[in-house]
Amino acid sequence: MATSRLLGRQLPRYFHCQIPAGALPRLSQPRIQTQSIARRGYASSISAAELKFGQPLHETHPHLLGPGELTPGITALEYAHRRSRLANRLPKHAVAVLAAAEVTYQAPAIFNEYRQDSNFFYLTGFNEPNALTIIVNDGSGDNHLFHLYTREKDPKAELWDGARSGTQAAMDVFNADETGDIERISDILPKVLRDATEIYTDIPAVTPGRSSLHRFLYGPTGASESLKKLVDPGRVKPLRPILNEMRAFKSEEEVVQLRRVGQAAGRAFTEAMRHTFTKERDLASFLEYNFKINGCDGKAFVPVVAGGSNALSIHYTRNDDVLNDGDMVLVDGGGEMGTYISDITRTFPVNGKFSDPQRDLYNAVLNVHRSCVALCRESAGLSLDRLHGVAETGLKDQLKQLGFDVSGDAVRTLFPHHLGHYIGLDVHDIPGYSRGYNLKAGQCITIEPGIYVPDDDRWPAKFRGIGIRIEDSVCVGDDNPIVLTTEAVKEVDDIEALRD
Repeated sequence: MATSRLLGRQLPRYFHCQIPAGALPRLSQPRIQTQSIARRGYASSISAAELKFGQPLHETHPHLLGPGELTPGITALEYAHRRSRLANRLPKHAVAVLAAAEVTYQAPAIFNEYRQDSNFFYLTGFNEPNALTIIVNDGSGDNHLFHLYTREKDPKAELWDGARSGTQAAMDVFNADETGDIERISDILPKVLRDATEIYTDIPAVTPGRSSLHRFLYGPTGASESLKKLVDPGRVKPLRPILNEMRAFKSEEEVVQLRRVGQAAGRAFTEAMRHTFTKERDLASFLEYNFKINGCDGKAFVPVVAGGSNALSIHYTRNDDVLNDGDMVLVDGGGEMGTYISDITRTFPVNGKFSDPQRDLYNAVLNVHRSCVALCRESAGLSLDRLHGVAETGLKDQLKQLGFDVSGDAVRTLFPHHLGHYIGLDVHDIPGYSRGYNLKAGQCITIEPGIYVPDDDRWPAKFRGIGIRIEDSVCVGDDNPIVLTTEAVKEVDDIEALRD
């Protein structure tokens, strides 16, 4: 975002940049706006620390967020830059429309843990349901308009469901130019959409919820029909491809946050490898506990804790079996911190000591893992798909040395999944973004070669029933990769030394 845009507007004090004295309203003095549509205005003398918001802020939770951060590790200025970049990718007077994720329920009145839609979060940092954002290319160069429509504050509802940020915080905290009560979205949205030259949105792909927003957008006939009533369908374009191109390249702040969560999760893995467990679920619980005490908000996904031959199932998540002395256990998990995730897999002996066949097969996978991580640099000129081919060739060579018959489809049978995927706000980040593009500096991926040997006469007997995968989260560099999860030990000697 250009400096001229910043200087021309009142901004919350999350924006730490050179702005003339008096140009900023004080975040410690927000006012509560009760109009259906509001623009920036004056502030009262209410302290932000005395108010309740729908998510942590630095003023209310300084132990979680630093000065200037809107969400952990990411500043309000970073979010504004993202919106500006998106607006600049849109045609003049076009708009992007995104809806917040809805609350889902395990049973009536029993809600699941809330997880914001990643694209909505990427552009706003707003972490509440029943909200809508519109980003407008207003045709004036670097300028754009940011609408954020939210639930209004409601003491009765907040008594049951916790604090809401409200419409005034949409401006004073999240830096919206225009806001309003989401309950009145049917009065607000038609004019905004009718004035747009083109509308970029993925809302028709969202599962309908119970909110007033979705009742309006979907109606009885579905989202696409509701949108057709508002605008010419020919003016509606998919937004995801544009956001995928943006999210594929991480900012410096994002890389730092991914390194932070990778470090915390890596330490949790290493701590888990120090202990002997007799049940998969005990190991899974210990790992999640250590994610949290190392600073993560929780686990990024349901982990795989697969003892013995359970490791032959790539996405084994039952985690309800026993761990037998002499077997190995494959653990695929990760932590989440400020919605950014880590993804790690380690395979280690239940009793802490590798048998000779386990060591040989493990080192075969580890050698390929090292080679592929070293190629995670822009100067290598490789895509994830081409790196996968490098991994297949490397595994074929390693397995041949161990006495495997690697003719025909052997490697694809023993290594049935892809070498890696993009990571960021999601475990499998930016869905639909091709793994065929050459990797560029600033992209973050996983590298996870594996070998899974079925109990079949085709394979050497001493390796049958063993499944091994080794995975790290990696940031692609110009000439050198940055391993984001290096705290999770993976050398044979280091793993065995943890029990000494």
